[in-house]
Amino acid sequence: MRRKLMVIGLDCAPPEIVLDRRDELPILSRMIAGGHHGRMRSSDPPITIPAWMVMATGKDPGRLGLYGFRHRNGYTYDKMWIATSQSVKEPAVWDILGAQGGPSVLVSVPPSYPPRKIAGNLIGCFITPGADKEYTYPAGLKAEIEDRFGPYPFDVVFRTEDRDKILQAIYDMTAKRFEVMTWLAKTKPWDLFWFVEIGVDRIQHAFWKFHDATHHLYEPGHKYERAIMDYYKFLDEKIGGLLEAVPDDTVLLAVSDHGAKRMKGAFCVNEWLIEQGDLVLKEPPKRGANIEKTPIDWSRTRAWGWGGYYARIFLNVEGREPQGTIKPEDYEAEREALAERLRAIRGPQGEAWATRVIKPNEFYPELRGDYPDLMVYFDDLYWRSAGTLGWGAVYLAENDTGPDDAVHAQEGMYILYDPADRTSVRRDVDILDLAPTILTRMGLAVPADMRGRPVL
Repeated sequence: MRRKLMVIGLDCAPPEIVLDRRDELPILSRMIAGGHHGRMRSSDPPITIPAWMVMATGKDPGRLGLYGFRHRNGYTYDKMWIATSQSVKEPAVWDILGAQGGPSVLVSVPPSYPPRKIAGNLIGCFITPGADKEYTYPAGLKAEIEDRFGPYPFDVVFRTEDRDKILQAIYDMTAKRFEVMTWLAKTKPWDLFWFVEIGVDRIQHAFWKFHDATHHLYEPGHKYERAIMDYYKFLDEKIGGLLEAVPDDTVLLAVSDHGAKRMKGAFCVNEWLIEQGDLVLKEPPKRGANIEKTPIDWSRTRAWGWGGYYARIFLNVEGREPQGTIKPEDYEAEREALAERLRAIRGPQGEAWATRVIKPNEFYPELRGDYPDLMVYFDDLYWRSAGTLGWGAVYLAENDTGPDDAVHAQEGMYILYDPADRTSVRRDVDILDLAPTILTRMGLAVPADMRGRPVL
């Protein structure tokens, strides 16, 4: 018999808050007390769009060909593409369910723009350009929502210094979404209901330095010191209200795509590559210059990088790139030498870093899409990668593209609450385990090409 399951997606929620501070969150705490729970190791890289799709498909980023938001377009120097719903070619759990006649409701699951046809109803995620676009499936759902609830919020502007405005916008967005979701849960048919609340991610990026006493910009007693925890309490209450609209025998899975932790600073990867002689510019860059718009002497450049929560490094290979400088027979030796130099980078005070360097073609069992030559987690992701130029330094105290206090942590969290199995078990899992878990708990067969194992 097929069972109902609801995924409560808390984007970027760390176990240090949801599990370790459960006493402040009565609804999630009750789920923990009667369900499987623990830390969940996210995908590599632990970035929103690949991570949610790894969870939904049971396939890793190499198989999906998704390594973040931006992807280099082949081996060009200046073209890129942004991941959307159309970039996902593997079937998600709702596709498997739909093929067997089961309806779903999906709300803001990244990436869900443009809206794809599913067996059920769908609202687009935070990459939706605006309410003037089609953002629902079926298309008529948009009018139903706007007639009843007004404009639907997809995201907030969170990289600004106007914290009061950010805070209000996050609360307004979350409150509106839960109104819409409660209505959807009551009125639309579903066996699988999956939503993702992006407000969790936004409030952490905007307010982490006020929340975490170990953050280098922490100010004791600041008026925003409770901003994150107060939002979590608000969110917990909203989850409780939504669950009142859900049948009592529904299986619940509260889960994040990855965790969060304090940002120690930003490491200017391209400034470092210039110092190393790997990247050669034609003229001095302006402060904060974008690498894609900076004149580069490609005839003398061996490598360049992109910023983000992790760095993507590209080598300039003869016969592969338009003006390649590294001979193909030297590629592996050059790549390993650069990887060794990256691992040896120390912090601004000479402190050792736990930097990890991934070679995608050796790391993933299967490799698709436009992947970089190296993926770099500076100091276990504590240092964000800054891809811009012109700073006159390789270390920045803050993000190079706007205020941002937190970085992504490799470990998120999960809580699996099944009314038919109310044993409380602490067990850590891998993100690949969640698609098989969802299918198994719903009474559906797990495809043989999913690598994870269900949480039983």
